[in-house]
Amino acid sequence: MLPRRCLLAGLNDSKQLTEAERERLYDEIRQRAVGVGVGQASEREIDAMNILEATRLAMGRAIQALPSVPDYLLLDAIALPAIHLPQRAIIKGDALSVSIAAASVIAKVTRDRLMGDYHRQYPQYNFQAHKGYGTAEHLRMLAAHGPCAIHRRSFRPVGDAVSLRNGA
Repeated sequence: MLPRRCLLAGLNDSKQLTEAERERLYDEIRQRAVGVGVGQASEREIDAMNILEATRLAMGRAIQALPSVPDYLLLDAIALPAIHLPQRAIIKGDALSVSIAAASVIAKVTRDRLMGDYHRQYPQYNFQAHKGYGTAEHLRMLAAHGPCAIHRRSFRPVGDAVSLRNGA
């Protein structure tokens, strides 16, 4: 939740920013925001319900984590029918809205830091480099080591790796 007319120099879609720019903006957003809420869904929840519903669950948790109820939700492409607040889902919202772009920076930095923690727990997967995305390197590590506790079993390459390791 940002104050009215909040401008953040250099803010853009988090995917368009360097890691250093995201880190700088993360700190500035945390300092200037009226409130920040972060929500997550576990790999088990994602496997049980699907990625879209787990995303909605995490978004709802982020809203619940805010220090006060927002007046209006600006959302990046995904509507939240279970949340009874005025809202608007905007396609490519992180490129069109300061609030959505700020939320995307908070989410990306939070996830990258979590992947750094996972890298320390499971160094053989090199999560620090690919952040858990389905890159060629990640798929090679998955084939070599099989899935670990944080891998989503419903993600096809993980299921394929399990099948290969079980001789199927």
